[in-house]
Amino acid sequence: MSRRADVAFAAAGCVVLAGYNNLAAVRPWNRRWYPVVNAVAAGAALGAAAGSGLTAGDLGLRRDRLRAGLRCGSAAAAPVVAAFGLAALIPATRPLLDDQRVAGLDRRQLAYQVLLRIPVGTVAWEEIAFRGVLHAALRRVLSEPAAVGVGSAVFGLWHIRPTAEALAVNRLAAGRGARIAAVTAVAAGTAGAGALLSLLRERSGSLAAPVLVHLAANCVAPLASALAGSCHHCSFRRKGLSPVGDTEA
Repeated sequence: MSRRADVAFAAAGCVVLAGYNNLAAVRPWNRRWYPVVNAVAAGAALGAAAGSGLTAGDLGLRRDRLRAGLRCGSAAAAPVVAAFGLAALIPATRPLLDDQRVAGLDRRQLAYQVLLRIPVGTVAWEEIAFRGVLHAALRRVLSEPAAVGVGSAVFGLWHIRPTAEALAVNRLAAGRGARIAAVTAVAAGTAGAGALLSLLRERSGSLAAPVLVHLAANCVAPLASALAGSCHHCSFRRKGLSPVGDTEA
């Protein structure tokens, strides 16, 4: 492809991804068929990347780099898992894990979230889209630091809508100004996390590294939240008290 075509492909990737999670993802059909829709989107992104001339190596999908990616990703994911586990077990930090989106789930629904919806619909799709296709497309037309910066900024924009929804569900950041500040802060933090994931992908040469860290963060978080809630209820019952929201005497 020509330089102009490469630039157009990278720019289109930025625009599509910046809008996808904030526009298409709010549609009822997307919410209902979330893993399927995003798996199809991931396949389409890989097809477009191949059509643009990007190779498996460009996308972090070379088989000979898989072991290095798993090793690097496991080392980076371990502290994330440990931090969530400790936060769930220590009474003082349990409130930090409160999430009404998790509190309303039964065990079957929680299993669906951590075994299918998050791994397929969120992690695989986002890593293929951002650390795979978009990162490779940007590297083709920008320097490595610039590619990481632009891709991470788009990753931050991607999280505007879900952040606003999480704040609303958990009744946080009351007032328009507070919500804007909170969404901006979370988007900036997510962009920073995206940069770290991109660095892991570059260091290992494999998409497996950021996938493992992303899985650790997104799947362990709801499990830790559920564990924290369970520990909270058990603590109250041992004291003969009824926790807020518990109808048992």
